[in-house]
Amino acid sequence: MDIPRHWRLNKQRYALTGEVCPHCQAKIFPPRDVCPECGGEAKTEFGFSGKGEIYSYTNIYNAPEGYEENIPYTVALVKLEEGPMITAQLTDLGDQPLEIGMPVEMITRKIRSDGDERGLLIYGYKFRPLVSA
Repeated sequence: MDIPRHWRLNKQRYALTGEVCPHCQAKIFPPRDVCPECGGEAKTEFGFSGKGEIYSYTNIYNAPEGYEENIPYTVALVKLEEGPMITAQLTDLGDQPLEIGMPVEMITRKIRSDGDERGLLIYGYKFRPLVSA
């Protein structure tokens, strides 16, 4: 990944910043500038809460290139409280059994390294079981 692209995606990766359609109020993630619901222009930033629930999940044992150091790992479809569904890795699971509908929260973690030991470290969102306060 090139460095300019990395910085351009910061809000999306670290703060779950998407867009809201001013015409139909649909919440959009990732940002697209055109609403998938009504087709209107949507360039108004929207910050998602980072909370949601597991809609579906799978365990990965044969990872794509660049992600081998993480195997095995779990990837889930997370339905955000605000509506959109996103794909993300689950983390901090411990011995806790996963369940569809389990509440989760976004957390920023290392995704992978780009290149050798001097390469760019790529951070982004993952989800963990919701920690009660």
